[in-house]
Amino acid sequence: MQITEIRIAGFKSFVDPVTFYVEPGLTGIVGPNGCGKSNLLESLRWVMGASSARAMRGGEMDDLIFSGTAKRPARETAEVTLVLDNSDRRAPPEFNDTDQLEIMRRLRRGIGSTYKVNGRTVRGKDIQLIFADASTGANSPALVRQGQISELIASKPQNRRRLLEEAAGIAGLNTRRHEAELKLRGAENNLERLAEVSGEVERQLE
Repeated sequence: MQITEIRIAGFKSFVDPVTFYVEPGLTGIVGPNGCGKSNLLESLRWVMGASSARAMRGGEMDDLIFSGTAKRPARETAEVTLVLDNSDRRAPPEFNDTDQLEIMRRLRRGIGSTYKVNGRTVRGKDIQLIFADASTGANSPALVRQGQISELIASKPQNRRRLLEEAAGIAGLNTRRHEAELKLRGAENNLERLAEVSGEVERQLE
């Protein structure tokens, strides 16, 4: 899958809607300090399912919505849409019936986030799995934020392992395995309760 467009509106310093087109090959974004380069990177991580506002230099999620200036009022929503070329059919099966994916995350002040894929409402976990299967995501080692290299050097072994799993594309497999284990455990508990009820009914019939 290849990113072809990034659309941002109301996210941090991007008060007005803006679209970035990503052409095949190497794309560079340059500009003076304070023009929004870091916010662009953070918008990518956010739409991919990032759940920590502090990792994006905010105290809470609502801090990611444009807070207003002396000349511009605060926004009530922030929205980021990522357009992906899926002509290689690498998306998970439930989203793999189209050549293009539009992944959107919208944050409403005081309410929270909603996610959509091609207009269909999905869970945040579904978004994370789309990118995990493509060996990327909000925590991908390819998305390096300010100060992250120093943090990685000083991080614990399990944190480094998590980064390697993201890069290898097995983070999504681990998530699916965990979900399958939870479902299996739930099924086993249901069978145990059914056996208890069945035994109680048999005793009453005797």
